[in-house]
Order: sequence, then C-alpha cells, then structure tokens
Amino acid sequence: MANATENMIVGLDIGTSKVVAIVGQANADGTMEIVGIGSQPSRGMKKGVVVDIEATVRSIQRAVEEAELMAGCHIHTVYAGIAGSHVRSLNSHGIVAIRDREVAQADIDRVIDAAQAVAIPADQKTLHVLPQEYVVDNQEGVREPVGMSGVRLEAKVHLVTCAVNAAQNIEKCVRRCNLEVDDIILEQLASAYAVLTEDERELGVCIVDIGGGTTDIAIFTEGAIRHTANIPIAGDQVTNDIAMALRTPKQHAEEIKMKYACALTQLAGADETIKVPSVGDRPPRTLSRQNLAEVVEPRYDELFTLVQAEIRRSGFEDLIPGGIVLTGGSSKIEGAVDLAEEIFHMPVRLGMPQGISGLTDVVKNPIYATSVGLLLYGQRMEKDGTSARAQAGGGPVNWLERFKSWFQGNF
Repeated sequence: MANATENMIVGLDIGTSKVVAIVGQANADGTMEIVGIGSQPSRGMKKGVVVDIEATVRSIQRAVEEAELMAGCHIHTVYAGIAGSHVRSLNSHGIVAIRDREVAQADIDRVIDAAQAVAIPADQKTLHVLPQEYVVDNQEGVREPVGMSGVRLEAKVHLVTCAVNAAQNIEKCVRRCNLEVDDIILEQLASAYAVLTEDERELGVCIVDIGGGTTDIAIFTEGAIRHTANIPIAGDQVTNDIAMALRTPKQHAEEIKMKYACALTQLAGADETIKVPSVGDRPPRTLSRQNLAEVVEPRYDELFTLVQAEIRRSGFEDLIPGGIVLTGGSSKIEGAVDLAEEIFHMPVRLGMPQGISGLTDVVKNPIYATSVGLLLYGQRMEKDGTSARAQAGGGPVNWLERFKSWFQGNF
C-alpha cells in the first residue's frame, strides 16, 4: 500500500449503530473526491458515547481496513465525530480594543479568546468556538473584519463544549488502532457541511440528524450557527418498539424497519403484507404493513414533537424560513418527511451529501451525511491551516521523522 498522499483526508463517524471510515482526496479545484469507504456495525457505543472500548476499537479497525483496501492507501490520521447528551452549547461574546486602529488577525485571535473566557464545568472542555459575526465600533454584521478601521472589536460566537472523558475515550479508541486524531468535530456541524446549501444557511434553516442513538439539531441563520441541541431518542428506539410490538429479535426488527417501515399510517396499504420472523423456533408470521406503521408513527411523532419544542425553546422558530432538513440513517424511512411537514408546518426535505465526486452512487445517502461532512470540515480546516496536521507540518508521522533526522544529524 502507498502512504496516504498529502491531500488525503479521512473522516471517521463512530456512531451508535455503525462506524464509517471514509477517505477523500482534495482536488486542485477544491472539490472532494471520495476514493474509499468502510462501514461496520458499531458494537461498543450507546447514545453516542463509548461504553465498551474493546468492541469500539474492533469496529473502528475493521471499518478503517475496509476503507484502506478500497482507497489503496495507508491511513494515519482521522477527523472523528462526537455526539451525545453530554454536549452543551451557548452563545457568548467578547470585546477588545483594536491595537493599531486597523483590525489585524492578532486582534481577531484576542477577541475570540475573550469570547470563550466563560466559566464551564470542570468535567467539560471547549470543543468549538464558532464565530457568528463581528462588530467594529458600532458596525454590526461584519463577517471579515481584517483591515477595517476602528477602535473597538466585538465578536459574537457559538461555544460548544463536551464531556472531557467522552472526548478522551474516542481519542483512546482511535489511538488503539494506531491512528491519530486530527480533530474532534460535533456531528451535526459536520452533517451541516455535507447537506446544507449556502442559501439555506443565509435564509435560516434547522438540520435534524436522526442517527441510531441520538437526534442532533443545529440551527443556522444569516450564514452562522446559532443553536445546537441533542435529543436522546432516535432510530434504536424505533427498532426496540418494533421488536417488542411484533415479538421478533432485534436484528430482524432492524431489517424490517429499513425495508418496510413507514412513519405515516395512511401511506401504508392495508393489503401490503410482511413476513415477521418469530423468537425461538416458532414459524414466521404474516402481518400487514399498516400494523407496522401503527407502531412506528407514534415514535416519529414523539421525536418530531420534541424537536419542535427544542426549536421553540431556542427562540429561532420564526427565523428559519428555509425549513427543516432531515438527515441521518433513520430519516430515510418512508413518510418521515410527510409526517415532519404535518408537525412543523414548514418545508421539510431529505438531506443528501453534496459537493463531492468519486463514489457518489454509494455516498449520496443520508446515512453518510456525518462522515462526508467530517471530510469537508477537515478539508476546510487544512485549507485555513487550522488543523492539527497543517500546524504540525504534516501530522504526527512527520514529527517522528523530523526528530529521527535531527537526532541522526546531531549525534
């Protein structure tokens, strides 16, 4: 295998139901070409948090090996996603005096530092400081203040924090696979990079990423992220409901959900039937698809009602004319968009990864929204020179090589 080339970026989505490793190559024109993908069932995660390190390491290793084989490269570093109810967020702001009456990058760094100087619990750490807008003197709504004249600079930012141990456990699992973590990224932020258009972010939109263990929400207005939240109800609860109601093992319930489930009862024909495997050695039973929809609809109804309550609580309900974008593996179920439109009373669409080339027939699927988003986020970080790899001049492997050559040259 050839070593990963300089412009190879790897996204690692360690989800509750699956682990996806995706390899992308940044082209000269700035587009991202998907060259390899590996997916494995996730065994050691619960509601977005590591609960079994050994099982998680095995899942990551298999997914990474599969991606390496397809891409024909060797993976050293990854951009990993994080989610779960331990993630918190708040809006903050900072003010500094502009040193030479003209805004320089050093002033922006200082004001961002001032904005993130808020008290957070000892068991939490800052994950992202996402600038929303700058204010130069009394001029609001400034996106790029560098070079502007003024005496006072203010920054409004969205701060995201996560549990220190949750982030450490993800890093530990990745390092146990002989990989390094370039960065840890909030999953709904990554998904937003993959599925939202620039117009939607400007107009105001809410992305709802329905995964296996958690449903992640992010609200954007005027091109910036304004609110993030997490709901601990997602696809796994639907699978459990099907397993309990139809008295069938969980793996069969998952298959039935993916193939036949419908989130709106009136869309399921009464004459459509499905075969339901029984527990033990009992023979399979035949049920109507409408019966299945009657089990699935209340859970999706509950989920969308909780999302709506969270949007109302955030205060941005009237500021998202772009509507709702559903993504994630559990958003694919037939009728989910129709039911969401009934509950939210605003436009709803299914979000597919955009702005990519290569293995698009595989990746253009809501299941891969987070993993593709991790790639696009990583690409932007490296372009801006803010990623760990860019700052280290080529990642941990290069540091080791440099140290070796320095050691050999001096001793």
